[in-house]
Amino acid sequence: MYTAVAYQVASTIHIKFSKQELAYQLLFQDSDELFYQVTPEKFMYLFHYGIVSFFNMNPDEISYYIEQIKPFCVEMIPVDMSESIHVHIIEDTLKVEFEKVILPEVNPEMIRLVLMNASQSVALNAYSSITESLLIETNKHTKYLEVKGKLDISGNQLKRVIGKILNIKNKISENLYIFDSPESTWEDEQLNRLNLALKQTFDLKDRYNLIHDRIDIIKENLELFKDIMDHKESSRLEWIIIILIVIEVVDMFIAKLFF
Repeated sequence: MYTAVAYQVASTIHIKFSKQELAYQLLFQDSDELFYQVTPEKFMYLFHYGIVSFFNMNPDEISYYIEQIKPFCVEMIPVDMSESIHVHIIEDTLKVEFEKVILPEVNPEMIRLVLMNASQSVALNAYSSITESLLIETNKHTKYLEVKGKLDISGNQLKRVIGKILNIKNKISENLYIFDSPESTWEDEQLNRLNLALKQTFDLKDRYNLIHDRIDIIKENLELFKDIMDHKESSRLEWIIIILIVIEVVDMFIAKLFF
């Protein structure tokens, strides 16, 4: 039995610099990913969005390779967010079960799909945690609005939250390809079947949709807050104009009365 495990280690891993420095056998590469075969039955997969995954490595080996990629990482994250799945090798068998994958052989393309889906799962966990905390924060403001009839958030705070939500949405669109399949699966029915089964086992599509639903709810609330603030600011400007007009009229009246 083997183990495939993925970790969120940083906010970003510089793929270009990693490729220049890591001297292992590179099986797949693009601008966002590097897939290495470290030994005949050990693999490492790097993603630019800060996740690295390993196949058939013990904790000491994993720690060693994480140390190796640290120089290429931005904003290191404590390794407390991970996803793992057991991989069994049984000849002529391809099956995906809960927390277990059965492969017919140690096939690099199959291993790559296992690690890719585990990594996407870790990324979803991270984005789910962020959006959940933002939703809780937004709900506090809507509750205050319900009770007090006004907002307890300033314009600058609102802008920062809006910016954070937009950045999260952009990162999800850039980094996650839950609904896309790697090119290797297009002409290989077995790989395609494995990829679809892994997505279902990790529940990637439903979790992805849940995150987007949360983002839509938060955006809707923030747009409401913005409309309320705009209306409040508009009312303030109207009163300023009215006061200035009144002052001008009074000034003209006084001028005519005494001169």
